[in-house]
Amino acid sequence: MEHPHLDPTIVTAPTRARRRRRTGAGRVIRNRLLVAVPVLFATSAGMFALGAASPIDPAQQYAGAAAFTTSEENLAQIRANWGIDDPLPVQYLRWLGNLLRGDLGWSTSRHEPVVDVLAARAGWTLLLVGAALVVVLVASLLLGTLAAYRRGGWFDRALRTTAYAIQSVPSFWLGLAAIAVFALSLGWLPAGGLTDITATGTDPLDVAWHLILPVGVLALSQMPWFVLFIRDSVADSLRDDHVLAARARGLPGRTVLFGHALRTGLLPFLTLIGTHLPELVGGAVLVETVFSLPGLGAVTVQAALGSDFPLLAATTLATTVVVLAANLATDLAYAAADPRVRLE
Repeated sequence: MEHPHLDPTIVTAPTRARRRRRTGAGRVIRNRLLVAVPVLFATSAGMFALGAASPIDPAQQYAGAAAFTTSEENLAQIRANWGIDDPLPVQYLRWLGNLLRGDLGWSTSRHEPVVDVLAARAGWTLLLVGAALVVVLVASLLLGTLAAYRRGGWFDRALRTTAYAIQSVPSFWLGLAAIAVFALSLGWLPAGGLTDITATGTDPLDVAWHLILPVGVLALSQMPWFVLFIRDSVADSLRDDHVLAARARGLPGRTVLFGHALRTGLLPFLTLIGTHLPELVGGAVLVETVFSLPGLGAVTVQAALGSDFPLLAATTLATTVVVLAANLATDLAYAAADPRVRLE
């Protein structure tokens, strides 16, 4: 008995499609890496040039108060050990070589290796940013979609007015106002810190309780753009032909809103997430400073005030890497969400 003949195009078409997607994704990653290398190089060179132009003597800064009593020979020995008096290109190449080997230098403001500073504090910053991003996405999707569905109504007008007002307020002012209201006046939430002052360890529930205000303030400061964008995008999607056809077929309003209009409006929203991630990270620096959180924000401010070049350069490069990675993830997510978009 002969086996039925199978059309090879039917069998191989899905395989070819998956192969094209993998090839396209690999091409996007490769192109992003080709862009990331010169961006990181330019960022590191700019940071190094600014650090070299600083009038502050790193040897005296490292010595601290002892610089007023120590001999010039000791300071000269520190400069020789660090190669401060070498030509600028030599210093940069040496610093770049150490960076490629994982040696980020010594923090002059905290008197410990920069790697240890980042390892101890980066996790808290990622937790703050990640939690705030989740709150922003969920709240903006819900509020923006409801405002678009009731476009022109009282809820839509009130939401837009509030969004414009919040957008004009600095995030540090929101933090101070939140502390004054919810911590000092009402006494509902702690005013700062990561744990209670009497705590002997890091309890997850205690940390979550202390992060309510910082996460809320950071999310609120970044939410207006997302809410307004979702509102306009979903409002435009409600006038698309496929949404009008869904309404004509008698589908429930909730299905039309969330299953058709919102799904179409989410595609540009992915790009907005990637473009606003640097602003979210920058806002985290201010929020951590206001609420005295042990993240990278506080040490970044301390490094800037103390001209701690190794630590400042490391935090800047780390932020740049996060932004580049977010842009790559946004491109891949956009292409995965919309089959019509070609990764090329």
